[in-house]
Amino acid sequence: MIYILLSILCSVAVAVLLKYAKRFPVAVEQIVNTNYAIAILLCFFIFKPDFQILQNSAPWKIYFPLWILLPSIFLFLAASIKSIGIAKTDIAQRLSLFIPILASFFIFHETIGFLKLTGLAVGFLAIFFTLHRNNSKNEKNFNLTYPLMVFLGFGIIDVLFKQIAATKEIPFTTSLFIIFSGAFVIATLISLFYIIKGYSRFQLKNIYWGILLGLLNFGNIFFYLKAHQSFAENPSTVFAAMNFGVIAFGSFIGVVAFEEKLSKINYAGIALALTAVIIITFSQLYV
Repeated sequence: MIYILLSILCSVAVAVLLKYAKRFPVAVEQIVNTNYAIAILLCFFIFKPDFQILQNSAPWKIYFPLWILLPSIFLFLAASIKSIGIAKTDIAQRLSLFIPILASFFIFHETIGFLKLTGLAVGFLAIFFTLHRNNSKNEKNFNLTYPLMVFLGFGIIDVLFKQIAATKEIPFTTSLFIIFSGAFVIATLISLFYIIKGYSRFQLKNIYWGILLGLLNFGNIFFYLKAHQSFAENPSTVFAAMNFGVIAFGSFIGVVAFEEKLSKINYAGIALALTAVIIITFSQLYV
């Protein structure tokens, strides 16, 4: 269970770091760029990827969109946290699990039972309640585009990662190294674009923030994989604990540490989100 707890802490810590970084004049795109450099190094030394097995059979058509999506979604994640806070953004990210469920039905033609349908219905209601805007001056910077992009982006990324996990010719850890490397290249191009256009300038402090983000982001992935290894016979435990934990702990940190304002409707959305995760977890047990 320690791996699940560590993964939850790292996941929420990523959101906290992006929220806290906004208090300083930092360039988020440079932080994200450094984050992938750290992820590449850690992936290389810890997972020891096998490059000899990379052939034409490697899922390059899946790698390419991930290279673009991963650094892009980080920018939307940071913008969403700035706009609506940690609590709502974490819920938008976690409820993106409905996209792979819908993809399994519409793309992979799998059947969806009553429990999953119920979970989806509750989940979409939770999204509506959670992202409900308070009519107050404190939310003048509210932008619904960012959490929706977080919801869609993480959902699509999840679908693509599931396809990579199903590719038995290439170990997942090797694919992870290739994905991080491509994401680093795209993130570098984005950073250079911002610098050339004068939107930001290179500063050493961005590297320090990026190193910390890279450690937390990789820790989230590493501990999540270790948790699945520990609960190999019961992956639903990891699925439920991870999503439930991030929603609950992320909401707690957002309200207590950053004094994010949530309405009664928003709290109802959090409760519905947790209910949806529980229902979908039970649906995994009765496939």
